[in-house]
Amino acid sequence: MIYLIFLILMVMVMISVGFFTLFERKLLSYMQFRKGPNKVGFLGLFQPFSDGLKLFLKEIIWPLNSNILIYFICPFFSLVQSIFIWCLFPFYVNLIEYNYSMILFLCISSIGVYSLIVCGWSSNSVYSMLGCLRSVSQAVSYEVSLSLILLCYFLLIDSYSLMNFFKVQMNCWFFFISIPMFFCWFSCCLAETNRSPFDFSEGESELVSGFNIEYGSGGFAFLFISEYSSIIFMCLLTNMIFFGGDYYSFFFFLKLIFFCFVFIWVRCSLPRYRYDKLMYLAWKVYLPLSLNYIFFFVLIKSFIFYHFFL
Repeated sequence: MIYLIFLILMVMVMISVGFFTLFERKLLSYMQFRKGPNKVGFLGLFQPFSDGLKLFLKEIIWPLNSNILIYFICPFFSLVQSIFIWCLFPFYVNLIEYNYSMILFLCISSIGVYSLIVCGWSSNSVYSMLGCLRSVSQAVSYEVSLSLILLCYFLLIDSYSLMNFFKVQMNCWFFFISIPMFFCWFSCCLAETNRSPFDFSEGESELVSGFNIEYGSGGFAFLFISEYSSIIFMCLLTNMIFFGGDYYSFFFFLKLIFFCFVFIWVRCSLPRYRYDKLMYLAWKVYLPLSLNYIFFFVLIKSFIFYHFFL
């Protein structure tokens, strides 16, 4: 039964990725005053299936000087990594409950950069190698702040379980007590998923297409699916940590769709940052702020413990 539910989850994630791409293209078209997908099916609703068939039925080509085996395995590894992280999803029927689920999240998300590195290296292309080197620098910069932001809330709730975020926030959302941290977290999520304005590993203007320039057909589709499934999961995680995480209600999924909308809204509104500005933002702004919040939460916990338990 558990495996069947997990299989259903995987199928739903794949379908969500397809319709998230349609949602993004529709929103971008409305924001830029042009027509979006409207030909395939009623209002373009079958466009994701058409795009998927087109990608997987195209001819597979590869660079002659590439490391063929690793070149083909890397996109599949990226897909498995992004799908595996969905085992943290808090099912109402309680598929699996981890006491250390957020630690597992940090472990799984940290290995995601290896797929970018090896994709760029195995292609044996100058542009893909530059893209993967930039992704390494970017990952080191923002993942430090991302981990420290999570550490603040680990200290606040005395637990590493994702379920406890819902239990603690039944009366007040963490968003209201830490608004600056929410915006830091959201910026780190944009960088984590390589979205605008932090899409430096896929800088089309200077790197043609970044680390995935040599990929086409199925390999590109796997990379594409893994990126968009990570976006949806980061929206879900933001919802769980900062906005109550009432995963059993319909309101939870409305908030999830809203955060997906904000990801697209940011892409449509903001230009790409300069690369050195991301480094400055991560090391000189987010890191000190997250450390100060850690000290602040430790002082609050110490004060409460001293006055109420001693």
